[in-house]
Amino acid sequence: MGALEGRVAVITGAGRGIGREHALLFAAEGAKVVVNDLGAGLDGSGGAPSAAEEVAAEIRAMGAEAIANHDDVATWSGGESLVAAAIEAFGDLHVLVNNAGILRDRVLVNLSEEDWDSVVRVHLKGHFVPLRFAAAYWRERAKAGHEVAAAVVNTSSTSGLLGNVGQSNYGAAKAGIAALTVIAAEELGRYGVRVNAIAPAARTRMTESTPGLSDYVVKPADPAAFDVWDPANVSPLVAALSTRACPITGHVYFVQGGTVRLFQNWTMTETLEKGDRWGVAELAARLGELG
Repeated sequence: MGALEGRVAVITGAGRGIGREHALLFAAEGAKVVVNDLGAGLDGSGGAPSAAEEVAAEIRAMGAEAIANHDDVATWSGGESLVAAAIEAFGDLHVLVNNAGILRDRVLVNLSEEDWDSVVRVHLKGHFVPLRFAAAYWRERAKAGHEVAAAVVNTSSTSGLLGNVGQSNYGAAKAGIAALTVIAAEELGRYGVRVNAIAPAARTRMTESTPGLSDYVVKPADPAAFDVWDPANVSPLVAALSTRACPITGHVYFVQGGTVRLFQNWTMTETLEKGDRWGVAELAARLGELG
């Protein structure tokens, strides 16, 4: 039996790249998979529903179960329909992997309102909406007396957690996803739902177009060498976090190749303390002490 035997999983953005690898591994580990993808271009334009269809067909050819889904996860109706599709097809929902995203990289002074809104919409709202409807389903199951052992894995990024020039829209959304993860974990634990996030580093359409990364994400010349940037390296962590017995919640992990590292949340460090209100000049003169 696989590590995810009997689990029903929704994976967004699963038509290509990391999402596709998630879907294939989940199926290989025994999960029934809803492959969600609009098939849009890297910037969110256009759409090719065949991307999700092809991955679902690939899973079925493996002897596993999967359906394709083309709902827009950044719309209220799309998120609701996506969750309903999993329950209708497979009778339940145990795992939500939020992975869908786009890029519109610009330095801040060249960033348009549309560039900002589109990226934040797909990433941040596109995480919130499916999570909201999945959470509502699991809450009702728990209140009805059913055991719920559900898992959510969100997708953040080092661009949001550490910063990257030219990605203020993407980074802001990804930082928001990390915060959403921590808060959702605190709220949903009472219903038997765990929520974690990953910040992956892998070769995808996004990283190949990210400033400063395109020269590093190439495949190794030696086909026998370990490919650190292979997107399939990311999926075992997502699968492990999605197993029924996994106890972990509220964490954000960096994952690349064979490396998994735990991120530490924003935390307070050095302190200036006066015991009274600061004067402006007085405080300005001492702020450097805080590093």
